[in-house]
Amino acid sequence: MITHPDRMLDRALAYARLGWPVFPCQAGAKEPATRHGFRDASTDDDQIRRWWHRRPGANVAIATGSPGPDVLDVDQHDAAGNGFAAYYRLGAAGLLDGAGAVIATPSGGLHAYFAGSEQASGRLPRQHLDFRSAGGYVLAPPSQVHGREYRLIRPGGQPGRLDWPAAARLLEPGRELPRRSQAAAALDADRLVVWLERLEEGNRNSGLFWAACRAVEAGQPDLLHGLAAAAAKTGLPEREITRTIASARRSAQPAPCHTRTSAGSS
Repeated sequence: MITHPDRMLDRALAYARLGWPVFPCQAGAKEPATRHGFRDASTDDDQIRRWWHRRPGANVAIATGSPGPDVLDVDQHDAAGNGFAAYYRLGAAGLLDGAGAVIATPSGGLHAYFAGSEQASGRLPRQHLDFRSAGGYVLAPPSQVHGREYRLIRPGGQPGRLDWPAAARLLEPGRELPRRSQAAAALDADRLVVWLERLEEGNRNSGLFWAACRAVEAGQPDLLHGLAAAAAKTGLPEREITRTIASARRSAQPAPCHTRTSAGSS
């Protein structure tokens, strides 16, 4: 199947206008086409156009976790099994009531979209389920792998939240989910500042908003001063920095301790 290059750019721009940071992956593959992968994700029109001008056939990836969506990945592993039985159990328990759009994946699985959060991404290999939140990403329509497209099979309205710890407890009672320590949280704060200082033009405003949301949700508002200073070093005007941080304060809320997490790869 051949996908017209303009479709990729048009969809990338459409996702960005929903407030979901996007970035390109290799054409026909899941590997990022930018140096820092999901950390380069942007909602900036000009940056997105530059990416797809250089790589017209690049797949479209969405960075998961707020401000992007959370995504439940229902795997299809052929003879090894699939995640549909677990998915239906979650549905019967009411844990999927907040699902928005549902996407058919090239392998025969599903991606169910939920409101973005700062929950830890996670996996339940025995259930053939992956949960993509902070620090993850998914390919989105009309991306394709091995000539097969990701396809929207159920449009969604405003999605609700998936409580991943509750889902994991239902499917595998007694399972311990990862927690992060105070030391790790402090380290994450330093990494956020360094990451922000390294952003290229076109990513800086959306990067500041993303980092400021993380600071508020993690209950570390004092970090906002460091983020503002880092943004100023990149050349963002003071007025824009102030406006972006104020927007992040309005959009984000402190998260419960058990849902706080750091950025990481999926």
